[in-house]
Amino acid sequence: MARSPRRDPPGHPRKRLQQGQPQPPGRRDEPPPSGSDREKVIAAFMALLAEKPFEEIGMAEVGRGAGVSLAQLRGEFSSTFAILAAHMKETDRKVLAGADTDMEEEPPREKLFDVLMRRIETLAPHRAAVRSLLRSARRNPALAFGLNGAAVRSQQWMLTAADIDAAGPRGALRAQGLACLFTRVLNVWIDDEDPGLAPTMAALDRELARGQRWSNFFDDLCRLAPLPRCRRDGWRTRRRRDDEPDVQPAVM
Repeated sequence: MARSPRRDPPGHPRKRLQQGQPQPPGRRDEPPPSGSDREKVIAAFMALLAEKPFEEIGMAEVGRGAGVSLAQLRGEFSSTFAILAAHMKETDRKVLAGADTDMEEEPPREKLFDVLMRRIETLAPHRAAVRSLLRSARRNPALAFGLNGAAVRSQQWMLTAADIDAAGPRGALRAQGLACLFTRVLNVWIDDEDPGLAPTMAALDRELARGQRWSNFFDDLCRLAPLPRCRRDGWRTRRRRDDEPDVQPAVM
């Protein structure tokens, strides 16, 4: 029996594209440092990252750009990677705060599409910085490793926002897969010249379809050989602040 075509809700990114409404612009000036010391430091760091590689940015330079003393800067952050992690955490917060109630009745994959497009829209003012960071990660394995950990934490929140289980070992694997998937989409987005981001949306749709096939395959394997249950005294975990990652650089 043929399926009737899906009707996207009014706020869905595909609906905006079909109606000829452009996405939020992908190239805007970096926001000037303003607000609290913490906000000024993050804004100054992202502006510098748009201009130079991550590994060439020093804390003194960030402090000058933010207009704060080194003492104030040290009170907020321990390293440039901690500043980057704080920016990723703030991006998470903005995406989660922008939940679309029109998507509540949609299936998880459509919800996840919407959540990840909101993340791309939130990153739009920092496209040059994201491009610079991806380039640095390709040549710096330690940075790539640290970014992966931060990205997995972010994607666990994105999965949760899409009503997809992100708990336990299985959820961690889902988040890891989604972090890799989203990085591939970002590599399309950073060079996407289309006002409606059609190539980016097509890449995200394609990657989610591929990810869903792998997820179904993995779930079938788990039914045949369930993951071992964690013993209370088995895997030890420590709480870590999102802005104090394990691996200091030598995504998003």
